Amino acid sequence: MTQKLVLGIASLSLAVAVGVGFSPTSAWATAGQKVDCNKVMAEVHAGKKTKDIDKDLNISSSSVYKCKKKAGVTSSKGVTKAANTSMASPAAATSPAAK
Repeated sequence: MTQKLVLGIASLSLAVAVGVGFSPTSAWATAGQKVDCNKVMAEVHAGKKTKDIDKDLNISSSSVYKCKKKAGVTSSKGVTKAANTSMASPAAATSPAAK
């Protein structure tokens, strides 16, 4: 009776170990693969959210954030830091006729 119980527990723990071992988390989904940031940024500029992008492109959300950081995007609307700064026009010079 105890041998059957021990055998049952051992087989159950083996089944759980194999089941967990073959289902990698999404963080490991892109391990060793290059992420195409151009595709990611196209999706960002289209107005998609990070969770939608990572599901569509089958990558992790951290990869999406890394591409956004690399491109300098500050929000999901695609506004970049460079586009967000305003260029001040130089001060108007006094005309020579005014003297």
